[in-house]
Amino acid sequence: MSPPPSQAPRLPHAPGAPVRAGIPEHGRMPKYYLAKAQLTELLDELGEGATLPAERELAERYGVARETLRLALRELLLEGRVRRQGRGTVVAGPKIEQPLALGSYTEGVRKRGHTPGRRLIGLERFAADADAASELGVERGDFVWHLERVLLVDDERVGLESTYAPVALLPRLDDDFDPVGSFYAYARDAGGLVSGGGEERIETVLATPREALLIGTPPALPMLLLHRRSWDVRGRAFERVRTLYRGDRFSFSTELRAAE
Repeated sequence: MSPPPSQAPRLPHAPGAPVRAGIPEHGRMPKYYLAKAQLTELLDELGEGATLPAERELAERYGVARETLRLALRELLLEGRVRRQGRGTVVAGPKIEQPLALGSYTEGVRKRGHTPGRRLIGLERFAADADAASELGVERGDFVWHLERVLLVDDERVGLESTYAPVALLPRLDDDFDPVGSFYAYARDAGGLVSGGGEERIETVLATPREALLIGTPPALPMLLLHRRSWDVRGRAFERVRTLYRGDRFSFSTELRAAE
């Protein structure tokens, strides 16, 4: 049952809002989407950190089946508007915006007023195969570091980072490097590797079961996957990074300039 016009949720049509607020041209709106719009208003009223009423209560309030309500909540969960906490659901804060620029994860998170962190999963070296050798500018069979860490924001697990670097450029990484610190800062201070440029590619993926377990998310949660290769001011490739970010917790921004 749809609410009377006086109780219908506000469906914005403003800069930054979805075109026509997601309403099809024929004007008929799915029940789950109407429930989602009503829930969105409720989230704004409750504020960050507040606990939502039980599913049964919400379903009765909006006149929908519990399965319909769950579908609306699932979309809000994937969008990062709500998060699970124990057996309940709470209003989530805004996504963490990371700039697409040369710099470390640590610096980007701190600039947004959060506390960054990392948890070491493993640090090992292996003989480079053809692909790794090509990307890092080494010979096939040369040793390469693989550093894997879980990314944290305010002690919450938000991503998984795998960094590959030539052992020849950073031979003491396993002895001197603090695994909770910035790899960029270490590469600069210990190896004299000052960033001179890089390339980055973004795609959406689903985490593997292992990745989901390490990050602490359901396997069905969409992830943002970033591939980055960086080189120093002398043109030497010194890192290749594969980073998974939770799609419900992160967004990315960049500055666009007119072509010359």
